[in-house]
Amino acid sequence: MSKRTVYTDYFFDEPAYNTHDGGFIPLEEPKTPQQPLRIPELLKPDEETPTDMYYTVVAQPGEVQLLPGAKTKTWGFNAPFLGKTILFKNGKMIHITLKNELPELTTFHWHGLNVPGPITDGGCHAPVYPGKSTQIEFKCHQPAATLWLHAHPCPSTAEHVWKGLATAVVVKDDVEAKLPFPRTYGVDDIPVILQDRRFHKDNQLDYIADYDPDGVQGPTPVINGTVNPYFDVTTQRLRLRLLDGANRREWRLHFSDDLKFTQIASDGGILPEPVDFTHLMLTCAERAEIIVDFKGHKPGDVVTLYCGDVPVMHFRIHEFAADDTELPDHLVNIPDPEVTAGAPVHKVVMSGMDEEVMMNDKKFDMQRIDDRQQVGHVEYWDISNTNDMSNGMVHPYHMHGTQFRVVSRNGHAPYPNENGLKDTVGVNPGETVRLKVWFEHLGVYMNHCHIIEHEDGGMMAQFEVYDPENPKTYQLMDMTTLMNAFAKERGVAVKDLHIPGMDM
Repeated sequence: MSKRTVYTDYFFDEPAYNTHDGGFIPLEEPKTPQQPLRIPELLKPDEETPTDMYYTVVAQPGEVQLLPGAKTKTWGFNAPFLGKTILFKNGKMIHITLKNELPELTTFHWHGLNVPGPITDGGCHAPVYPGKSTQIEFKCHQPAATLWLHAHPCPSTAEHVWKGLATAVVVKDDVEAKLPFPRTYGVDDIPVILQDRRFHKDNQLDYIADYDPDGVQGPTPVINGTVNPYFDVTTQRLRLRLLDGANRREWRLHFSDDLKFTQIASDGGILPEPVDFTHLMLTCAERAEIIVDFKGHKPGDVVTLYCGDVPVMHFRIHEFAADDTELPDHLVNIPDPEVTAGAPVHKVVMSGMDEEVMMNDKKFDMQRIDDRQQVGHVEYWDISNTNDMSNGMVHPYHMHGTQFRVVSRNGHAPYPNENGLKDTVGVNPGETVRLKVWFEHLGVYMNHCHIIEHEDGGMMAQFEVYDPENPKTYQLMDMTTLMNAFAKERGVAVKDLHIPGMDM
């Protein structure tokens, strides 16, 4: 029997929870009948060899039955809404055709993937225009993890994600395969994409009507594109790959009767040690893989997952075989390289709310490089949140192109589940979080708050990872080109475009 500590609080500063926002929209329990949780299909490779994997990823419009009545018009990746789960295998060359069947440009950002920037990374500088396709390729070189793919077209990222352009990406490796984890996809190993929406007339989404510069929220929890879902539990242990895929909402999760669960992985992969919880908070874009053990429950029982005091998912217990598997107290070794001697300490300051959000007292500029780090060097980045308006707010900081280590929070130890590799970290008001950062690839990358309306509104910067022996010049996309394209695709003059955040 493990003697691990069981953590029973959410760690983050309670006065800064989004529940205190003036514009906070509380979740409401859906009144529609429960329906089976949608389990995203695995995207089938076009081809796979012992060394390579080939995929076609399509951004496409669609419609989906989210509520009784009219279907909701949505966007997705290889699916009407959200997408099929994409599987990469560590060590293989990955070849992807990116195809855009939408009526306007979008991008394909591989959130958490260690790939070259800016084009392969898929941020603002890599638009794929309607009816067009492009190819990327890279070697998958990182440990097993739950990552994700989402649209990232400045400054319309938030609207594209709201319409549905987000899906899970799973990296597999030989180390994870030997650990005593559930891993039968769709049975005891399932992605759980946590989002919220507001439905308007005829069950349609209306991003502009719902717009809030501090982040768009809706009262209806939507899990894997399912309203009021249930999942049939047929195994004693269940692995949930949790992703906060919301534009703004923090998810404070717990099960009925405070059932204990164990976190085994964070953003960038398996944790060095498992961490036991009864309550877990995820900020936007964070991931947590957890194992829930239903020992002691019998067929007919229902265990409910809550966000705060609102039920968001129901687990219906069926017959299952007894499983006495125990997790070891040590799971994997995590890289923790020494900081390069004489390296600078990078400073990032997130500030403001509403339209006044900034990073280092500046709004994002696609043509400006705000910082630089030499490839192969290991350096500290100090991420501060100076937001002191009212109680302030937690800003989830995301860095493209790497997985970092969280060193400290205001000089103290990070939260117990932050000892693994991460690409997104929530920063409390008045707090400085120190990161240890290194890169394997050259490129221009973005770093930003992952409240998506904040990044669209200008709380975003970009940095270059460079090699002094092989300097590179990048042709960076500019906002004028993107605005002209959006205007042409939407059939309006640029002055009549209505994209919140475009005036950042």
